[in-house]
Amino acid sequence: MTKAEENCNQVFEVAEISLSYKRKKRIPDLGEIKSSEAAVKTILRFYKDIEIRESFWIICMSRNNTPVNVFQLSQGGICGTVADPKLVFMIALKSLATSIILIHNHPSGNLKPSLADIELTDKMIKAGKLLELVVLDHIILTPENGYFSFGDNDLM
Repeated sequence: MTKAEENCNQVFEVAEISLSYKRKKRIPDLGEIKSSEAAVKTILRFYKDIEIRESFWIICMSRNNTPVNVFQLSQGGICGTVADPKLVFMIALKSLATSIILIHNHPSGNLKPSLADIELTDKMIKAGKLLELVVLDHIILTPENGYFSFGDNDLM
């Protein structure tokens, strides 16, 4: 290979994606999640500062509705957090999930979903369909242990 060819190869070198699956540790047996109430009970085992700042979590589920991963995707401020669909589905796919439950909190105590919450849910559902990965629910939590389930309220 000539020096010019070598330089050309270096200029056009592209990033390579590597994919592997290694379960670092097993999550505790959390049992089946067959309702929004069961999902809330599960996620509350992991939430630390529900009344202080918004955060976004996903529960990645197996075919028999048991969690294979519980992951905090983001932590924001008092009024919002980011939920990037690309990251949500990256986590779900790397977890070998077949379905997911989306969860975030409203520190204000307001259970009503915002327009942004509704639009995000619709976007996640559409992306999940393309990947054959079902979005089972999107749940909003409040500090007083109240919750709003998109699934229970026919918004899925």
